[in-house]
Amino acid sequence: MIETRLIPLPHGISLSCRMAGQPGRPVLMFLHGFPEGAFVWDTLLAHFAKPENGAYFCIAPNLRGFEKSSAPPEVDAYRPKYLMQDIAALVAAVCPYDKRQLECLVAHDWGGAIAWNLAAAMPQLMKKLAIINSPHPGTFLRELQDSPAQQAASAYMNFLIRPDAEALLAKDDFRRLWQFLTNGSDHPPAWLTDSVRDQYREVWRAGLTGGCNLYRASPLRPPRPGPPYNDPAAAAVTLARERLMVLLPTLAIWALDDIALPPALIDGLADYVPDMQLQQVAGASHWIVHEQPERVAGYLQDFLGHAR
Repeated sequence: MIETRLIPLPHGISLSCRMAGQPGRPVLMFLHGFPEGAFVWDTLLAHFAKPENGAYFCIAPNLRGFEKSSAPPEVDAYRPKYLMQDIAALVAAVCPYDKRQLECLVAHDWGGAIAWNLAAAMPQLMKKLAIINSPHPGTFLRELQDSPAQQAASAYMNFLIRPDAEALLAKDDFRRLWQFLTNGSDHPPAWLTDSVRDQYREVWRAGLTGGCNLYRASPLRPPRPGPPYNDPAAAAVTLARERLMVLLPTLAIWALDDIALPPALIDGLADYVPDMQLQQVAGASHWIVHEQPERVAGYLQDFLGHAR
């Protein structure tokens, strides 16, 4: 059974969280992306809370700016250091006092961007890391700088930083956002049922500025050449390699039909993540958590070391 709670954090942010399992048990934490919310993890929360699957205490926060979580209006409030601060504080709030450590941090899309940074900067917060279709900053920067294909695939980011992005996304019952979820097709996938659509609408109606601010605060996007922008974006970024290394045991699940994050992003990933298991999934898109939840749960189960 999924419970919801607003958890206040010491630095003034509160995160609306979905939870399953018994507090005090080893903790799994799940981080969502854009344009989603914590509800997308419900199937996995329920699965891993069961005794036969590890009896974990499972928690999925809505990131700052999403659903009922705190939503500071300033763009700078969505810089990585603040997103990391939120999750580090939540780990301290929900993990047993004698450990203060997650069994595993599981993350997708923008949640993965936070998780990669957190695992590199504060590895003591987790025993393991699991990433689902979220590019490591090292390979993402390389592709944004050098690959015209990736620049074209990421062009939507420059739409999301427009000052009128929220209004345009909300038009016609969120038409553009549904197109994100259907990979641009006019035929909705089987998983996008009426009840799931209602869950998405609830998140989106709470506000879209937080999600757009994630993109506005990040330079990891394609350049916008020429007036009025002259914005080099990723072309002007350098990242110190030693700050990108993730030494934790890591599972990377990569759906190969992701139109925004093509498989070139996993080329060279092992150079940054030496203790890595990589599962490549043909015939699955960016929304693999919805499309193949049983497969995702199975990969995670094997990685965590508990029999299914």
